[in-house]
Amino acid sequence: MTTTSKGQGAVKVAQRSSQSRLVGLVSRVRELGLLIVLILIIAIVSVQAPRFFTVTNLEQILLSVAIVAIVAIGETLVVLTRNIDLSVGSMVGFTAFVSANLFKQQPGTSLIVAILLGCALGVVLGAINGLIITVGRVPAIIVTLGTLYVYRGLDFVVAGGTQVSASDVPDSYLSLATTRILGVPALILFAAAIAIIFAYLLRSTRSGRQLYAIGSNPEAARLAGIRSNLLIFGAFLISGLLCGLAGVLWGARFATVNATAASGLELQVIAAVVVGGVSTLGGSGTILGAMLGVIVLGTVDNALNLLNLSQFWLQAIDGAAIVIAVTLDAFITRWVRRALVIRRQR
Repeated sequence: MTTTSKGQGAVKVAQRSSQSRLVGLVSRVRELGLLIVLILIIAIVSVQAPRFFTVTNLEQILLSVAIVAIVAIGETLVVLTRNIDLSVGSMVGFTAFVSANLFKQQPGTSLIVAILLGCALGVVLGAINGLIITVGRVPAIIVTLGTLYVYRGLDFVVAGGTQVSASDVPDSYLSLATTRILGVPALILFAAAIAIIFAYLLRSTRSGRQLYAIGSNPEAARLAGIRSNLLIFGAFLISGLLCGLAGVLWGARFATVNATAASGLELQVIAAVVVGGVSTLGGSGTILGAMLGVIVLGTVDNALNLLNLSQFWLQAIDGAAIVIAVTLDAFITRWVRRALVIRRQR
């Protein structure tokens, strides 16, 4: 290798390192900003409603967002690849009814069988999304908008106007949401464990880093030999798997399940992900940021309840959060690109 080639290689390595540090800094700033917002919300609401800042209420907030958090982890993987999954609410609702209804139709069914059924159904639904997007080359927003209605329609067909209530399922199923481990609700621990696992996988594995590369620059990722379609398919598959698990937990938490279960969940999940700093343009964001987004929106929801404000405000807040977060993300992305260009010219 000539001295010139070595020099050019060193420059490219330095540029990539500089870009990574800059993107990482932006992510840390976003997460710190969310943490500050969360602290401010807690401080302000606690003055108006003293029972807001109690262990019992804070635990209730985490319980209320645990299922949303699990779904948001899968959504984060999808959004990192510059795609989106609008069908998550329908997948959760469909798997919730199917897994809970199994106990009603087949009394004595093992809990493990119901969990595996819900997860397997979620995988199939996610795989359908992934195949149409990667093989059919149809934009994800179109595909998942369609499957949002298709999966919900299948839910109505299977349910046939019936519902599953707490008396139809065994106590072992309901205990998934009520059991405590070392004093902490198991549902919260499930969500935390999944978040830690996927945060590690994204940060420390080759496939995780390649997801970021695909979202940052799809064409460059393809030229670098990254199997983009396979990884995108995998992201939708995992999103479906986590929706299936969330569906099983949904049935355990709310006991009564019908064909409208988890309706509108997709708005909460997408709002949490983009508020958490996961760029809709792909290639930027973390699981930690998404989890902070989930907790912030869950805290706002809880505050509205305690302050006796209309729940109709919640959808308005979620929608406004998406618009503001996406707009802010666009400004940040342009700023990062300008900063990188300036650094290369030096």
